[in-house]
Amino acid sequence: MSTPEQTKSGGMSTKRKVLLGIGVWLAGTIVMVVVFGSSGKNASFLPQNEFKLDPWISIKVAGIDISITKAVLYVVLASLLTCATMIYIARRMQQRPNKVQTAVEVLFNLMRDNITRGNMDDAMARKWFPFIGALFLFIMFSNLIGYIPLPTNTEHEITVFGLHVPAFALYSATANLSIPLVLALIVWVSYTAEGVRKKGPLGYLKGLIPAGVHGAMAGMIFILELLSQFMRLISLSVRLFANILAGHLMILFFGGALAVLLGVAAIAWFTLPLAIAIFMFEAVLIAGLQAFIFATLTAIYLGGAVADHH
Repeated sequence: MSTPEQTKSGGMSTKRKVLLGIGVWLAGTIVMVVVFGSSGKNASFLPQNEFKLDPWISIKVAGIDISITKAVLYVVLASLLTCATMIYIARRMQQRPNKVQTAVEVLFNLMRDNITRGNMDDAMARKWFPFIGALFLFIMFSNLIGYIPLPTNTEHEITVFGLHVPAFALYSATANLSIPLVLALIVWVSYTAEGVRKKGPLGYLKGLIPAGVHGAMAGMIFILELLSQFMRLISLSVRLFANILAGHLMILFFGGALAVLLGVAAIAWFTLPLAIAIFMFEAVLIAGLQAFIFATLTAIYLGGAVADHH
């Protein structure tokens, strides 16, 4: 007599399916080792070139290189998606929401209530919500686009109907340190300017010292607080950059780069499930989580810059 699990799955339980899948996975690895063996290390393959920014259109102004690269393409795509989403939120909200509007409203409430209003008063939240919301969407879209294969690998081309086109590759603008660093600089300038506007230059600097601290201790804390202000640039930019870059590198290596480097085809079969698992984890969780963290820290810094007490 079959169990309910067996009936629902066509006579095979979930446990047996998992064991069968593991068996096929291990058997496939053994077969590939026997059939293909090892061709030796591949010294010509350079996986780091996946993140190399070759100029598509070379532009230099006064000795400054502002060439168009694939990073520019990803920034433009993320910017267009951000603008489209913000315009949709502003113009197309209906009294009876459809599924798309429902999803957008959930995102809108997350940006407005949890991120912005949760870290500053209502007056300041109304002022800075468009900035924080746009920042959150831009980073989220930048991260998500990075997990969509696009024909951006100009180093390796493929032939389609006689045309040579770039190979498909994964890349993210936020995996390039310059993009998160510029975003962090914008945030740093924004909350510093807001604090100076509210308290004045001297008042803002005095606000870095906790109330009740005097003498030499106040001087030491003031220096540490100044250093911490600049360390925020590193924490904001490196956290976003390192997480996205690490995720892309793991997908790249487990998805086949390690097998190519070592010349053992069986490794690609063995590590492919890991690559798929990491891809799903990064695309579903990390992309949105890093955008949430960056936007939340921005709101905290803005709220803290105008707070009466440190």
